[in-house]
Amino acid sequence: MANSASAHIEKVTKQWLEEAVIGLNLCPFARREYDANRIRFVVCENSKAEEMLLDFAAELERLERDPSVETTLLIFAKGLEDFYDFLDLLEMAHGWLDDQSLEGVYQLASFHPHYQFEGTSKRDPSNYTNRSPWPVIHLLREASVERAVAAHPDTAQIPERNVALAREKGEEFWRAMLARIRQQVD
Repeated sequence: MANSASAHIEKVTKQWLEEAVIGLNLCPFARREYDANRIRFVVCENSKAEEMLLDFAAELERLERDPSVETTLLIFAKGLEDFYDFLDLLEMAHGWLDDQSLEGVYQLASFHPHYQFEGTSKRDPSNYTNRSPWPVIHLLREASVERAVAAHPDTAQIPERNVALAREKGEEFWRAMLARIRQQVD
């Protein structure tokens, strides 16, 4: 960890993972990896897209070399506050996977404080299924995802269940949760 700001960002992100993703079962596969300490948290402090992409590439290399790390949450501390800038970086990351012939070996999930699904309003609570305290690219091993999906009774229902849960809880619940998590670890 480079500094106390990075330590804080990592701590808040872990708390979000514990309370929102695992605690509300948004991802039924996360608890096992978290409890086994196989999730790597990396805070990227670079603010230029090229440097962020190099950090992304370094994490892919780390996953290639270290089978004890199942998945990485690459957390961007600065430079991606705008959701559309984040989507541009995500597109470059997908391009990197393709250029390196790693599409199908790894897959990416994305989270952002202002995440907005296409066709939804900014205030639609369903967006909170992918809202996080900081922008995050989640690097997953495709083979692990396939095993988890095969073992789950109905993965097609997960997104629908999450949207229903998000809307049932409402926007105020989600905003308050994220604010509380940020304050809790300060």
